[in-house]
Amino acid sequence: MDILIQQIINGLVLGSIYALVALGYTMVYGVLGLINFAHGEVMMVGAMVALSAVTALAGANPELPGWLLLSVGLACAIPVCMALSFTVEKLAYRPLRNAPRLAPLISAIGVSIVIQTLAMIIWGRNYLIFPTTLPTEPLILYTFPALADEESARHISITPVQLLIVVVASSLMLALTTLVNRSRLGKAIRATAESPKIASLMGINPDWIISATFIIGAGLAGVAGVLVAANYSVAHFYMGFLPGLKAFTAAVLGGIGNIYGAMLGGLVLGLVESLGAGYLGELTGGFLGSNYQDIFAFAVLILVLTLRPSGLLGERVSDRA
Repeated sequence: MDILIQQIINGLVLGSIYALVALGYTMVYGVLGLINFAHGEVMMVGAMVALSAVTALAGANPELPGWLLLSVGLACAIPVCMALSFTVEKLAYRPLRNAPRLAPLISAIGVSIVIQTLAMIIWGRNYLIFPTTLPTEPLILYTFPALADEESARHISITPVQLLIVVVASSLMLALTTLVNRSRLGKAIRATAESPKIASLMGINPDWIISATFIIGAGLAGVAGVLVAANYSVAHFYMGFLPGLKAFTAAVLGGIGNIYGAMLGGLVLGLVESLGAGYLGELTGGFLGSNYQDIFAFAVLILVLTLRPSGLLGERVSDRA
């Protein structure tokens, strides 16, 4: 039971990250019908910018508290990610808006490779250590008494960084749903998703709204990148590829274009991956270990595309007028 509960907690932490990144995929797809495969690299840039800011600030003033360093890292990463995503949308996607669907897809893959290469040039090829900003001592949530054949009690715990991930992700997802459902910007985004032409007749600038969608998604990805780097204490120019691919899987799992589906898909995928990693060795008799946990994300993607292509909550794509 302790292993099961601990893996569920780990799955919720992992799923929160996937959900944050998946929201960027699903918002862009809901408005443009475009899969922005460079979104994972935006997450990576957020982590690397935060790493540079935190390292420089900690080197200049080692006495600064960790929470302040992490806050400064976030404050630096978010606007850089937003500016990067805005630039990518304007230069790589907007000229291809009326082109065949394959053209923006190829452009997205090319942008992903370009961003990875630039990051490798700027920060190098090696794995970089992300400074420790929060306490590493786990918070004990519950303790199971030791059994007769055990030397010590078993604990269910969560680290401060993992707790921060869950709290921040939940807060941002709540803020996003409020923004989309109750604000003027949210109404404009939904109107543009229905029909850019009709939205423009109502006084809405579709180009500005589409850019705003990219910017919002990039901000969420930047936060996710910083939290991932803080959780694993490492950053790398290639760190955005696999989480980005899994977040896309989460968006498809929940229903691409559906904001609530992206949240649900991220949490479900995180739980499936965490539980699979915890029990994979036992299920396969030791043949496969936890290092094969990545197969679950893509196995889920294949099953969803085969059995329910619209996702758990259904794909939400508006009919164009």
